[in-house]
Amino acid sequence: MSTLRQLLSWGSETLEKAEVPDSGQDAWMLMEEVFGIEKSYYFLHGTDKIDPDVQKRYEEMIRDRAKRIPVQYLTGKAWFMGYEFLVNSSVLIPRFDTEVLVEETIKHIMPGCRLLDVCTGSGCILISLLHEKKTCQGIGVDVAATSIALARENAVHNQVEAEWLVSDLFTEVKGEFDVIVSNPPYIATRDLEELMPEVICHEPKRALDGHEDGLYFYRKIIEQAPLYLKPGGRLLFEIGYDQGESVPDLLAQAGFCDIAVIKDYAGNDRVVRARLHDL
Repeated sequence: MSTLRQLLSWGSETLEKAEVPDSGQDAWMLMEEVFGIEKSYYFLHGTDKIDPDVQKRYEEMIRDRAKRIPVQYLTGKAWFMGYEFLVNSSVLIPRFDTEVLVEETIKHIMPGCRLLDVCTGSGCILISLLHEKKTCQGIGVDVAATSIALARENAVHNQVEAEWLVSDLFTEVKGEFDVIVSNPPYIATRDLEELMPEVICHEPKRALDGHEDGLYFYRKIIEQAPLYLKPGGRLLFEIGYDQGESVPDLLAQAGFCDIAVIKDYAGNDRVVRARLHDL
C-alpha cells in the first residue's frame, strides 16, 4: 500500500518517461480528480496510506495518460471561460485561445440578439455567450449527432437554454441571425500529421481537418452566411495563426465590410470579424 506522496512521485516519473509534456502537472490533476483532494489536503496527508482500489484507478489513468490520451478525456471535463464543460472524444477539447473568439463576439452582441454557432462541438462557445448575454437566444449546429448530444448536456450542466441541431453547416438552419460565430476545422490536411499525439490520435479528425488548404469550411460558411445574417449582422471566426490574410480576403471577396483581425494573448492572429452590408 502506497502513500499519496509516493503515488504522485510514481505518476510524475511514469509520465516523464513517456515524454508527456507537463508530466508533474498532469500527474497532480489526475490525483486531484481520482482522490477528490486539493493541494492543502495533500500537504497535510501526503504520508497517509491510501485505499488500494483508489490507487489502482489512479494507476490506470496514469497509464492511459502515458499513451497520450488527453487529461480532459480521462477526467471527462474541461474549463472554458470560467465554466466547466463535459468533454469526450466526440468533440475537441475547448482551448484557451478560443476564449478570444468569445470575448470579441461579446463586444458585438446587443440585448435580445439571435446567435448561431456553426460547428458547435461541445457547445462551449454558444453556452459561454449566452451566460454573458442572458437576454439573447442561440442555436448551435454540428454535423455530428454525438457532439450535439454532448452540447445539450453541457447546456443543462451550465443552466443555459439553447437550441441544438444536427446540421451540415446550414442545411437544417432556418431564420435570420444578428451574429454568426464559428470555430470550424481549419488545419490543412497535410499538416495534421505534425500535430501532437494527444490531438491527432485522440481528438476527432473531422473537427480538425480543413481539407487541402485549411480554408474549405471558411469558404462554405462565408458563401452561405449572407442568407442567414440580418443586414448589418456580424460574422466571427476563429482562425489559424497563419490565416490572418487568407480568411479576410475571402470575406472581402464576398462583400463583407468592417473586416478586422484580432490577435490572441500570444500575439498570433486568432479571430476575424466582419459585417454584412446594410440594405
